[in-house]
Amino acid sequence: MDSNQINTLIKQFQAQNTANMFHKDFLLTWEKTGDELMGILLCAQILRGMRENNISPKIFDSGLGVSIFRDKSTRTRFSFAGAASMLGLAVQELDETKTQVAHGETVRETANMISFLTETIGIRDDMYLGEGNTYMREVASALEEGFQEGVLPTRPTVVNLQCDIDHPTQTMADLLHMVTYFGGLKNLKGKKIAMTWAYSPSYGKPLSVPQGVIGLMSRFGMEVSLAYPEGYTLISDTVDRARKQSQESGGTFTLCSSMEEAFKDADMVYPKSWAPYGVMEERTELLKKKDLAGLEELEKKCLENNRKYVDWECNEKLMAETKRGKALYMHCLPADITGVSCDNGEVSKEVFGKYRIQTYKQAGWKPYIIAAMIFLSRVQNPGEALSSMIKKGKPRSLFT
Repeated sequence: MDSNQINTLIKQFQAQNTANMFHKDFLLTWEKTGDELMGILLCAQILRGMRENNISPKIFDSGLGVSIFRDKSTRTRFSFAGAASMLGLAVQELDETKTQVAHGETVRETANMISFLTETIGIRDDMYLGEGNTYMREVASALEEGFQEGVLPTRPTVVNLQCDIDHPTQTMADLLHMVTYFGGLKNLKGKKIAMTWAYSPSYGKPLSVPQGVIGLMSRFGMEVSLAYPEGYTLISDTVDRARKQSQESGGTFTLCSSMEEAFKDADMVYPKSWAPYGVMEERTELLKKKDLAGLEELEKKCLENNRKYVDWECNEKLMAETKRGKALYMHCLPADITGVSCDNGEVSKEVFGKYRIQTYKQAGWKPYIIAAMIFLSRVQNPGEALSSMIKKGKPRSLFT
């Protein structure tokens, strides 16, 4: 990307109304306006262009970006760290087992104690259905109180790094990958995306990726197809929202009972395993009670049920049914790859091997998406700030 392309993106960015994102959290994509989502996409591309042209995007010379991961993570953990560092923040991860949280310290107290010099807090909490997004809002409420009462000099913004409802940094990266792959957001209108369940030899995978995908892609006039076996339902509110948003955007939303139906003439396919909504409810209660025997029995029962649908695999035969047999395969990673990471999985090794680099490029947008979310929440006049940094051209690296 050259400087002319960056300047074009800045002009497009300045045409978006993103003023209300200043000092606001990013918790669910459907809480943001179309202009705000477009602003995130454009800002992410500008920040990437700046890095490619060795221009520093630092807006801080001190401060912390704090991450709280209550579940395992590779891509999102390093993407948040990279994004915070890119903007000039030091990164500190809160390990609850090594803090006073382990001794009963309240959420309200912890949120304030970690935030005296903090600009943003990224949180992943997807284990407990009905709990993750609630926890993020509890942290946000505590930060607001701390700021209003003069405890905190500034109010850090909270970024949802995945909860029980949505995975906004992932789905925004997914959307930007599609935008660049198909040559623009307008080109996605009328395109068909198949968000389908796929077999996995594990259970308990969160609902937030499929819910996030249908909750975001339905806003841009796409043909959204959601497919899953009997019983593998999502939170009904998210499905209803996707259906409503599709109508409003001029797209379509279709529920399918087979991968074949969803894949037919699709432009993009997103085969991903998740646990049934009812199972996640039961699992949440068992986790709260620390009922290890109950969890073991639930896992056994769920894996047995999963095996009924081992044929729900993205393979070359299914891919041949997509638009011209060349649909873009997508996955949030890591994928369960048949013959590689497991005996039977979400995707055949032939299909994954063909699209492996594309899935890496898909993931590669995440640090820039997170950086854009932080940027727009901490800079009052982001368009002016971006233009100023481009004009100054301060090198990111002095010796490359």
